[in-house]
Amino acid sequence: MSVKPTKAMVLAAGLGLRMRPLTETMPKPLVAVAGQPLLDHVLDKLAAADIGEAVVNVHYLPDQIIDHVKSRTAPKIIISDERDQVLGTGGGVKKALPLLGDAPFYHLNADTLWIDGARSNLVRLAENFDPAKMDILLLMAPTANSIGYSGKGDYEMRADGTLRRRKENQVVPFVYAGVAILSPAIFADAPSGEFALTKLFDRANEAERLYGLRLDGVWMHVGTPDAVRAAEDAFLASVA
Repeated sequence: MSVKPTKAMVLAAGLGLRMRPLTETMPKPLVAVAGQPLLDHVLDKLAAADIGEAVVNVHYLPDQIIDHVKSRTAPKIIISDERDQVLGTGGGVKKALPLLGDAPFYHLNADTLWIDGARSNLVRLAENFDPAKMDILLLMAPTANSIGYSGKGDYEMRADGTLRRRKENQVVPFVYAGVAILSPAIFADAPSGEFALTKLFDRANEAERLYGLRLDGVWMHVGTPDAVRAAEDAFLASVA
């Protein structure tokens, strides 16, 4: 039985070090691609998927993000302020859990960027999330046609959607696209303070409750200033 999330957590607290010099004076989520900040690309997709509330965490140059989203109504934005803390990708979500509730929620990196195929990938994730057998469902981009990505991938994906993390010297065909549905139960005994969300991915993997869904469309890895142009070219090609 699938579960349709009504809330989302958007990670926008990173320092964006690899995006310098663009991020010397602005946080990475506000870097523009194809005339729109990365954060707005994400929030617009959430709005199109009828997500009512999005919790956005902030740390680096937080007031710029707070000012940018204060007039947005779809989705409604709730700020999780981490300006005085360094909590990492896992600790930031744990801090925001009281704002997210007890039901599974979308989890997105504020700098993730993708072009949907025939259908919304957020809707597809909701249709495929089965809480009876999975704690985490990751959107997985094929490395072969991803733009701006030259790594070795993150996971192998079996026919039933279960994932296996890449071994050190292995090359695998899928990379995590920075979009997921998470069950809040995975944080029940998570550590306090700073920790990486990948620790919980690994634990779900060991319990065979980590699943993936192949992205329908094109994913863009916008990690450096040079990658911005490649992403913009992909957007222009998609509307040509």
